[in-house]
Formats: sequence, C-alpha cells, structure tokens
Amino acid sequence: MRIIGIDPGTGILGFGIIEVVKGKPKLVDAGVIRTPVKEDDAVRLMTIYDELMDIIADTKPDEMAVEKLFFAQNVTTAITVAQARGVVLLTGMQAKLKISEYTPLQIKQAVTGYGRAEKKQIQEMVRVILGLKTVPQPDDCADALACAITHSMTMR
Repeated sequence: MRIIGIDPGTGILGFGIIEVVKGKPKLVDAGVIRTPVKEDDAVRLMTIYDELMDIIADTKPDEMAVEKLFFAQNVTTAITVAQARGVVLLTGMQAKLKISEYTPLQIKQAVTGYGRAEKKQIQEMVRVILGLKTVPQPDDCADALACAITHSMTMR
C-alpha cells in the first residue's frame, strides 16, 4: 500500500509518500511545493494542482491522507490554506485516490502517543518510525509524512 500524506499550505505545501510493506512504513519520497508570495492566488493554486498531479503520476500512491485545518486566530491564513486544501482534495479525487482526513490532534496521538506533542517530538518520531538518519526538512515535509504514517496506523 502506498500513501501520500499532505500538509496543506499555499506558500509551502508539504507532501510525503510512504510504502507500507508487512505493516512497516518506508519512505518513498517527500518534499514541498512552494509558490511565490507575490503571485496571484489563482496562479499559486494552479501551481499546487499541476505539481501535485505530477508527484502523484510519478509516485503512484493508492491512497491520500490530508491534514484537516485547525486555526484559532488568523482568518486570512485559514482562507488561503483552505483554498489549497480544496485543490489537494480535487487533485486526489481526479487521481482516483481514496482520501482520508486527520486532525492535528489525531496525527500527534498516532505518531507520538500524546495529543499535545510539540513539533520537534513529531519530527523525531517520524524519523524513528521511518528509520531515517535525519529529521525530514522542512517542517511541512515532516508533517505530511506524519499524516501518511497516521493513515497507515489507522488502516491496521
């Protein structure tokens, strides 16, 4: 089973692809899609769509795991991230992937066993679970991998 995890964002969207073999997740690919801040929103969303479609075509995941939005304060940021998230969901549907969504709390709980875990704890557990020498960078990439790992644990 191959899973693509997504940490939605407009400026930086994290993605991480894992392959689950005999219940053990292994890293396939991970990175970020970056869009210029001064670019028009429509162009940024199209960039996300095009690049994500290419990543899906290249890595051929079976399922997609997407982090749900949780914003307590900045409404403007929430709106732009929600737009990017919509593009991600559309891309997944067009690629005929099964899509599952997870809250930050669910991801923290699954990866660290503690729902209030700090970012550094999550990143370190991603490194340990995937058997990597270093923590995946940037944070958005590690978050996307954590989302994919959460999905792999939920499937068991």
